[in-house]
Amino acid sequence: MMETSNMGMRIPWTSRASFLHAMLVVFLVFSCFRVEICYGQDEDAVVAAPPPEQEDCDGIFLSYTFTSREKELPHTKNMSAQAWAFKSEATILNAGSTELKAWKMYIGFQHREILVAAEGAQMVDGGDLPVDVGTKGAYFAGYPMTDLKTMIDTAGDYTQIQAKIAFKGTQFGMGEKSTPMPKTISIVNDGFKCPAAKFKGKTAMSVCCKKDPKFKAKKVEKTKFMPRQNGDLSITYDVMQTYTMNYLAQVTIDNVHPLGRLDHWNLTWEWMRGEFINTMRGAYTHKKDTSACLYGQAGKFYKDLDFSQVMNCEKKPVITDLPAERKDDPKVGKLPSCCRNGTILPSLMDKAQSQSIFQLQVFKIPPDDNRTAITPPQQWKISGVLNPTYRCGPPIRVDPTQFPDPSGLQATSDAIASWQVVCNITKTPVPRCCVSFSAYYSTSVIPCSTCACGCKTSETNKCNPKASAMLLPAEALLVPFANRTEKAKAWAKIKHYDVPKKLPCPDNCGVSLNWHIDSDYSNGWTARLTLFNWGTDQFQDWYTAVKMNKAYQDYENVYSFNGTRMEKEVNNTILFTGLKGLNYLVAIKNGTDPKKNPMIPGKQQSVISFKKKHYHNIDIKAGQGFPTRVLFNGEECALPKVFPKNNAGHLKSNALLVLCIAIMSFLFMTNRFH
Repeated sequence: MMETSNMGMRIPWTSRASFLHAMLVVFLVFSCFRVEICYGQDEDAVVAAPPPEQEDCDGIFLSYTFTSREKELPHTKNMSAQAWAFKSEATILNAGSTELKAWKMYIGFQHREILVAAEGAQMVDGGDLPVDVGTKGAYFAGYPMTDLKTMIDTAGDYTQIQAKIAFKGTQFGMGEKSTPMPKTISIVNDGFKCPAAKFKGKTAMSVCCKKDPKFKAKKVEKTKFMPRQNGDLSITYDVMQTYTMNYLAQVTIDNVHPLGRLDHWNLTWEWMRGEFINTMRGAYTHKKDTSACLYGQAGKFYKDLDFSQVMNCEKKPVITDLPAERKDDPKVGKLPSCCRNGTILPSLMDKAQSQSIFQLQVFKIPPDDNRTAITPPQQWKISGVLNPTYRCGPPIRVDPTQFPDPSGLQATSDAIASWQVVCNITKTPVPRCCVSFSAYYSTSVIPCSTCACGCKTSETNKCNPKASAMLLPAEALLVPFANRTEKAKAWAKIKHYDVPKKLPCPDNCGVSLNWHIDSDYSNGWTARLTLFNWGTDQFQDWYTAVKMNKAYQDYENVYSFNGTRMEKEVNNTILFTGLKGLNYLVAIKNGTDPKKNPMIPGKQQSVISFKKKHYHNIDIKAGQGFPTRVLFNGEECALPKVFPKNNAGHLKSNALLVLCIAIMSFLFMTNRFH
């Protein structure tokens, strides 16, 4: 059957049906395709329903989801040594009615994880990735999203109330079908309490953290931004002046801890938006490398800038204090609290030297091309020489710092913007100083413990890192460890001590202290404290703090140092500092004849007296006259695990007299030539 078209052509019905069928197929395919695209772009598209646990949460909802893992090379038969690449995601959602500022989250990794990437957050301690997190877990803070608003204030906008962290890393052990989940997840902001996390299957866990009703927040003045936090070290990043493409910032380091200290401090951070340091005042960078600017985005934008005059273009600059002789330099000095060669003392010692300040001019690159586009650097770290180890948190926006008006009038001016970085002292796994014990009633000295400050693997082939340190005669404390071997062997032979086939390794400490019980009588007792510097760095304005549990209240006097009871700051602790003219602990130096005589350490010594007023029955010979904690320049020192034994009655050994005479002679000669 045929039908005539408008053009006068006749089309068979069979052909027409085939044509219509083909058009219908094309229409259906196009319609499905179009619907799929529209659903992907429609703002009103249906969002997957949240889990029931989230719906019932009135607080902060945390979740962790394990995504995948695959075996890494090399493949090993030992499953505990097999490495796996894993991916996972953590989510923090504000399901409460109050804004969560500066959120922090803890994830208890427990399968020897090495974290390679954490997108959407940064590690609180400022560690560089990759980092081992599989033993103690890790703390994370939001970046760039530091605060989480509420659903009420955002009309349920998840982009403002929720943050996600995408993890990539390596973990070890467990079988192919196992799922390596964290031990726990929690929020660590003050005022919240988290129950144990609940697992959902093998790949997901979640917890709802609610406000702790027992938590009593300190009354603070209401501020626009976060209130300033307490810590051992407070660093403030103040923007003083701002222009379209650059700004002037001032960095202030305040030592808050009563025993904290920094010597030759080095400060580093990470620029996040391509910034670079053009000029500095009060400090300088260790490296002046402009290649990153010349061959990067800065070089393309600043075509007419002479980069040879730029201070630093590194993404992670290392900054240090200027020496004292540059304090009045009109170009780089002329700042209060600057230029002390990196020394920051506790305020208890010298309040004027408990702060350090420097300024820097920061250049930006597009798209940050307006006055208010300012992003503070992240990943802050600070360290010193034989000082406490500090762990720094992320910069938190605080109310602008107020400064005295530069005109001299009784007025104040505010910084344009301010951020605070809080750093706290953490106990180092390996100390850098150690203590030896001796007493008038014992002929042998208990030396510093074997590997007290760590041992290198290369050393352990020649010595035993697990063997107990050999007892010594007192005069052996005056020579370096390398020169003590023969003295220790000879002493062991005289005293009939066992000598191990493989001798113990050295303590490897740059500074050691000796606490010697000098006398014990009915109304009191005395001790002698000696400091030894075995390193090449001398210590100006040194101090040491000793914790005396029972003897603290009976402390009477110290005769060659300054001594201060720390009544409020640290319990049962006495602070010792050098007298004027004796505040230097000099470095080690060559003996009279370097070929024959051993090197001579720097030394300081004083007698300390105690009464028996509060503790009449103090048992000196049982070890109650020895300190339970010793710090040198803020660094906690390793203590012996045993006390000297009573084997010499009440007579002082001749060796101890030799030690005292030698030290006093050295001090006399040192003062004479100084």
